[in-house]
Amino acid sequence: EHPRSCGARDTALAAHVPPDHIAKGVLVGDDAGWLLAVIPGSHWLRLEALRRELDRPGLELASETQVLAHFGDCEPGSVPPLAAAYGLDGVLDEALTGLANVYIETGDHRLLAHLDGAGFEQLARGLRRGHFSHQ
Repeated sequence: EHPRSCGARDTALAAHVPPDHIAKGVLVGDDAGWLLAVIPGSHWLRLEALRRELDRPGLELASETQVLAHFGDCEPGSVPPLAAAYGLDGVLDEALTGLANVYIETGDHRLLAHLDGAGFEQLARGLRRGHFSHQ
């Protein structure tokens, strides 16, 4: 638990964890469907890099309304990086691999779930991996 925060960087500060160890979800979509990109909390999604990586030139960031439609059980701005739990395909940024500890957004602005590296790898098993974020 941590004091209410807004955004992954503020959450890291409030929870006293490194921001690059927080896994956050970013919803993107195109005519082929929706996709959850999982990136470090300290990073920004490089949409063009993701488009190239997946050969999906039409990918765009979801609007707030679209995010709420997929993550209606979550507070706005707190998307868990759990693609399969929401019936979505997902991709994982390589910057989150090999970490000893990973913290994930839980759908609100007051709680993070802590996983050791092996637990996070288990959770992310089957996700396509690539380099599509930057600090």
